Amino acid sequence: DVQLQASGGGSVQTGGSLRLSCKASGFTFGRPYDDGVGWFRQSPGKEREGIACMRVREGPTYYEDSVKSRFTITINDAKDTMYLQMDNLKPEDTGVYYCAAPISECYDDYAYYYGMEYWGEGTQVTVSS
Repeated sequence: DVQLQASGGGSVQTGGSLRLSCKASGFTFGRPYDDGVGWFRQSPGKEREGIACMRVREGPTYYEDSVKSRFTITINDAKDTMYLQMDNLKPEDTGVYYCAAPISECYDDYAYYYGMEYWGEGTQVTVSS
């Protein structure tokens, strides 16, 4: 049974940090194809949007402008858990965060999010001013 399980959300004040985790069961990231994994965010009143992705084997990462230089996506050596380190959080980062895989179009200069087969349950992040 293939699943993604996200965790690590919570409530912090502006400037704080959180680390989200997404554990895969039933499959390994980057297999059988050299694709990517990513994080998405749905803020109140907005559509879900991709914010960061990482190509599993080659390692290039892509970040949307809203999170660039503040968020970092990584994958563990076993290729079964991805992380999103979120620093210098702002109130506009508030939302429900989802992990997803695979992401076929993830490169260092752009990402195109479509056809994600697996989604984790969302984890709530609330940033207060």
